Amino acid sequence: MTRRIVDEPPLDISTVRNPVSAERSPHYLENLVQQAHGHKPLRTAVVHPVDGASLRGAIEAARARLIIPVLVGPETKIRAAAQEADIDLRDYELVATEHSHAAAAAAVALARERRVAALMKGSLHTDEFMEAIVCEPRLRTARRMSHVFIIDAPAYPRPLFVTDAALNICPTLEDKVDIVQNAIDLACTLGLSNPKVAILSAVETVSPKIRSTLDAAVLCKMADRGQIRGATLDGPLAFDNAVSRDAAEAKGLHSPVAGQADIFVVPDLEAGNILAKQLEYLAQAKLAGIVIGARLPIMLTSRTDPIAARLASCAIAVLLAGAATA
Repeated sequence: MTRRIVDEPPLDISTVRNPVSAERSPHYLENLVQQAHGHKPLRTAVVHPVDGASLRGAIEAARARLIIPVLVGPETKIRAAAQEADIDLRDYELVATEHSHAAAAAAVALARERRVAALMKGSLHTDEFMEAIVCEPRLRTARRMSHVFIIDAPAYPRPLFVTDAALNICPTLEDKVDIVQNAIDLACTLGLSNPKVAILSAVETVSPKIRSTLDAAVLCKMADRGQIRGATLDGPLAFDNAVSRDAAEAKGLHSPVAGQADIFVVPDLEAGNILAKQLEYLAQAKLAGIVIGARLPIMLTSRTDPIAARLASCAIAVLLAGAATA
């Protein structure tokens, strides 16, 4: 079932056949970093950077003039991590706290007082980091917060926006409305015009036995009615249909999204997390992530993220902040 919410001719997808052989620009995340260099560095509270990876990521982002880090956490542990990683902290502000929970609270206070313009997760659990943010009304908006992975996959001819794979565990239909609109707004801010949104499930037909197919059908109808704006939605779509026109044609599926999806809306966090990580570890994809729906960008980096992923996440935050003030 096709759902178009903008009045324009269908995109000619006759040249997009097998995504493995399609031409693409494999450096979308690197290009975002270059674009971010045209903006001022973003003053960012880095929460509990007490290991070499999180501390080095923040400092490298500072050296790349993406952020101005404010290091928030136990001073002894931060300085020990800096010494081990051979990092000189003399040029960086440090806000000392007793432990990780206090670091999250202190960082949120800095954001509430507008002393920082972004938040970045260091070496602490996501739930501990996000709980402090969600509990602060002045950092929230009418939208539910959600996470988006932006992924460069070598075998796909465009970047993939996967949501929500890190924040909302088992989202309701109401939650998914915000998750979809957040991702659309992010994609548009990063330069995608009329992104194609695939509402994923295990099958491409609506089944009362599979809740995600019912959610997909409702989301598409909401798009028809203008309740979701700025993109073309279709669903339910199995993942093969979303990325391969050949797979869609083999099943007799006619869709402006099949084979050329930009945004992939997963049924729940488990499905999204598995999808993103298998692309990273088995398909050599590069990932960056951002939380949106708050009053400021939130970089939800993983403790296993390489420096390039941390830089790309910072660049996305810079571009979002720049768009908000433009």
